[in-house]
Amino acid sequence: MKLRLAHFRALITTTLTLAYGAAAMAQTAPAPATATAVLIENVRIFDGKSAKLSAPSNVLVLGNKISQISVAPIALPTGATFTTIKGAGRTLMPGLIDNHVHVNMSASTLGELMDPAVPLEAITAKGSAEAGEMLLRGFTAVRDLGGPVFDLKRMIDQGKTPGPRIYPSGAIISQTSGHGDNRHPAERSRRFGGTASRAELMNSSYIADGRDEVLTATRENLRGGASQIKIMAGGGAATMYDPLDVTQYTLDEMKAAVEAAEDWGTYVTVHAYTPRAVRRAIDAGVKCIEHGQMLDEATVKLLAQKNIWLSLQVLDPAPPQADPNVRIKKQQVVDGTDNAYRWAKKHKVKLAWGTDFLFNSAQNKNQNSDMLKLKTWFTPAEILKMVTHDNAQLLALSGPRNSYPGKLGVVEAGALADLLLVNGDPLANIDLLADPGKNFAVIMKDGQLFKNQTP
Repeated sequence: MKLRLAHFRALITTTLTLAYGAAAMAQTAPAPATATAVLIENVRIFDGKSAKLSAPSNVLVLGNKISQISVAPIALPTGATFTTIKGAGRTLMPGLIDNHVHVNMSASTLGELMDPAVPLEAITAKGSAEAGEMLLRGFTAVRDLGGPVFDLKRMIDQGKTPGPRIYPSGAIISQTSGHGDNRHPAERSRRFGGTASRAELMNSSYIADGRDEVLTATRENLRGGASQIKIMAGGGAATMYDPLDVTQYTLDEMKAAVEAAEDWGTYVTVHAYTPRAVRRAIDAGVKCIEHGQMLDEATVKLLAQKNIWLSLQVLDPAPPQADPNVRIKKQQVVDGTDNAYRWAKKHKVKLAWGTDFLFNSAQNKNQNSDMLKLKTWFTPAEILKMVTHDNAQLLALSGPRNSYPGKLGVVEAGALADLLLVNGDPLANIDLLADPGKNFAVIMKDGQLFKNQTP
């Protein structure tokens, strides 16, 4: 069901409001004059952590937080404007979290992103539409790991366009010849007679060499509002020019990014596949590894010992029309995925999940079904916990750079009200998550209803 912003507003303002008399419920303290409340009745709750649903319960959302959860009827605050949702035994759960997205860069093609004739405003407009679709797929928070997304985040936070909470990294930071060096083959380095690349000019990626440039690039992202910093520490599967096996950035360069991020109370996450690249990142003090499908068991075990997150994805092989070299590299990553997950589970590594879609807007509709690939290694309860509670714990690593203070990924009193009402029990049938249009009856973010298909 595709709803634009005007439809969202109409949905909220026309939702059925029921007046409960004081005699029917226990007395409560008056609510603030501007308070809004949503009462969700008769639901079974997946709280983000438990492997079982709760007994039939009622949930009161006051403002943007969950105020009360009770198996008994809940008294509505006096003075509040409220909406009642009849849960009818459906499952209430936290909003989904995708910990590896590129909102703007997944909504546009690589050609559009690299074309000087395409203005950043056009890229942001496409990203805005995609953000709205993400929210309607039930993703109420995402960690954007590279791209010009600061403007879109502000638009969403100001209520100008619908979308998930965005934890932005800003421009990817890459060495010359690294995975984020997206220059055309004929483009010269700005150090050797060239100019800043298109990707740098649109704040998609920064090419930074040496400690001083890495410090500047990191601080530039922090100045723009980055929640965390993303740097390229190894070769890439989907790029033409950097071999998959190479290690990128010296230890000192990587430490510079870590030190600058820590001075701002946040952390660095790195793109890396191989043991050598990941071990250098560990030595530099990073807190999270993106990908890691080609790791050996000893390095996976080291991640557990060092309490470092592993943000894994179940990637698909490259399409037949891709460059042969890219197809070979991508297959190496795909082939290593099974061991990476098995070893991570064996050694109790802190795992996060994300999609990492890029340059193909048609693929974005698979965001929900991508979660189902995890069934090879995890139970439905483990999958649900990973895509809600666990992913939220990684978001919280951004500390004071988190622009959404409060608990995410759980259904409990005091938590932020990012909620889904599911037609059915996803603990019994995780496949329900793959069809959000049909199976998500309610989508709430920050206490606001963006979808309500209940009677």
